[in-house]
Amino acid sequence: MTDDPLLWLTGRELLGMKFGLENMAGLMHELGEPHHSFPSVLVAGTNGKGSVTAIVDAALRAAGYRSARYTSPHLERIEERFVVDGREVATGALREAVASVQQAAERLCARGARGGEPTFFEAATAAAFELFRTERVDIAVVEVGLGGRLDATNVLHPLVTAITTIDFDHQAQLGNTIAEIAREKAGILKQGVPVVVGRVPPDAAAVIREMALAVGAPQMSAQAAARRLEGRSLALRGSHQRDNAMVAIAVLDALATRGFEIPGDAVAHALAHVEWPGRLEHRRYGTCDVLLDAAHNPAGARALAAYLREAEWSGATLVFGAMADKDAPGMLRELAPAVGRIVCTTPPTPRAASASALAREAAAAGAAAVDAVDDPLAALERACRQSSRVVVAGSMFLIGPLRGILR
Repeated sequence: MTDDPLLWLTGRELLGMKFGLENMAGLMHELGEPHHSFPSVLVAGTNGKGSVTAIVDAALRAAGYRSARYTSPHLERIEERFVVDGREVATGALREAVASVQQAAERLCARGARGGEPTFFEAATAAAFELFRTERVDIAVVEVGLGGRLDATNVLHPLVTAITTIDFDHQAQLGNTIAEIAREKAGILKQGVPVVVGRVPPDAAAVIREMALAVGAPQMSAQAAARRLEGRSLALRGSHQRDNAMVAIAVLDALATRGFEIPGDAVAHALAHVEWPGRLEHRRYGTCDVLLDAAHNPAGARALAAYLREAEWSGATLVFGAMADKDAPGMLRELAPAVGRIVCTTPPTPRAASASALAREAAAAGAAAVDAVDDPLAALERACRQSSRVVVAGSMFLIGPLRGILR
């Protein structure tokens, strides 16, 4: 057994991704089914699921509930993923929860259990559920990691599910059409459990409707909440966040029918005060205004480009970095017309695309001027010499480290 359970957990990243619920079911059984010890909300979607999770959690806390939140990935510290009552869990508490998961995994392996070693995400998710049981939370709001049907979070039997958006991302795992991606996301639907559906393409809406009818999941449209947002300002920037807010309001309405009363003033407080770092987040670097955004697929880049035009930031310099398995050309086609120069860089992770490769894609996307600077901080400094307004986007693995410096 590794001396430090957190090192054991981060070491799981070398195992990559694995889909299926066999490992999680085994871990949950070995741990005494911690995921059954608290009610939950499960939020899936291509984009927006983290924002919805944050708003719902904030409203539950404002209503007086001891709410927990589990999201991924993190920006700077792994503790960010595990939030109880509005605070990241203490490192010591996380270490204890991971130690329980590690011991359970080693017992299963010693007995030759099927499924093999848990991945990082499986182990982290199991630790979240163990933490929430220990903390005796009233309810947990859980963001799906990737897809839905085979995601480790899908061992939950939630009170309410939500699907925020459906667009292209992770096609290698989820499928190459909107309908295929929607089918994977809608794998979180459960019999008798209401599902809130955000603004999705017609092909996705048809698949979700079909699957909701097949499993007996009452479907609720988030658009019914639009009137509740009239004249209301939101803490989260960007017109796309109004769509996310509608999903969150509809989820809270559904929870009210299942025993969780959330007064209107608690909802209003959450909308006006929720914090969700790295999403159109403004920072300063010397005399430069820096905008950090977690856009990491073409749909996210489209939303960011729309915000830049609305905010009259179209002349800003973009610092761009992306993972090698992401659709960088698609993102750059959305962003290039909305910015001035582009400085491509290499996020500090083995999965990253190189700055030079991204620069070639940026030029092909029609960028007015392109630089390649391998080191992210050096790229930020060059961008700030070029413009008083700088946007950083393309990957959480880029904005996280830079946010640590800016913060």
